[in-house]
Amino acid sequence: MTIGIIPGRMSASRFPGKPLADILGVPMIGHCYIRSKLARSLDDLVIATCDEEIRSYAQSIGAPCMMTSHDHFTASDRIAEAMLVREKETGKKHDVVVLIQGDEPMLYPDMIDDAVAGMRDYPQADVVNLVAPIESVEDFEDPNEVKVVMDPNGRALYFSREPIPSKRKGVTDGPMLKQVCIIPYRHDYLLEFNNTPRTPLEKIEGIDMNRALETGRHVQMVPTSHVSYSVDNKQDLADVIEAMRNDELRKTYSR
Repeated sequence: MTIGIIPGRMSASRFPGKPLADILGVPMIGHCYIRSKLARSLDDLVIATCDEEIRSYAQSIGAPCMMTSHDHFTASDRIAEAMLVREKETGKKHDVVVLIQGDEPMLYPDMIDDAVAGMRDYPQADVVNLVAPIESVEDFEDPNEVKVVMDPNGRALYFSREPIPSKRKGVTDGPMLKQVCIIPYRHDYLLEFNNTPRTPLEKIEGIDMNRALETGRHVQMVPTSHVSYSVDNKQDLADVIEAMRNDELRKTYSR
């Protein structure tokens, strides 16, 4: 079985209340849930939170919601707890657990399907990330965009908020790639990951995938052609609202 889990918390330091921020009449996390539910590869889909406001909203749209600890430092830690709660509740074990970030409200269902397919296509991988081109130097230099460099087979080598690989030596046509936050884990590895102490490079970069790399695990990158918009601040929210106005998928569930 494959479960998708959308984590959300109201106390995000850069944008408090972000999961319930209104986007054309639907809270941000609602867009994520509705669109994720259309993915063919998910057998189950839940929201994970430590906040009563988010649980109340989830109940209003009929979304299963797992209450988790307030103490989690990363989204991956939160989904590990939520997965165990859901397994106890349903009596079913999940082979693959997909972290679907609740601040990417313009995700497309086939992004989830492509990421989950990566678990099948790369059986040696412990975890899969989607990867997409960065369209501008401005975004390449934006610390809110998580950059990644890979080997020729798509295996992640390093993640950073800095522009990598460097352009300082005049290389202007080097790859500019970013992590897209739909991340399937193998069940047992998610639990191992959750129990592994945070690592030095993870702390320096503020990117938990470096924990997997620092402990020698295989992080496989799978390309997506979709443009992805993450919301880190109120300007991002304004940009997403404008982009959403003409989004054909949104028009199928929201006016």
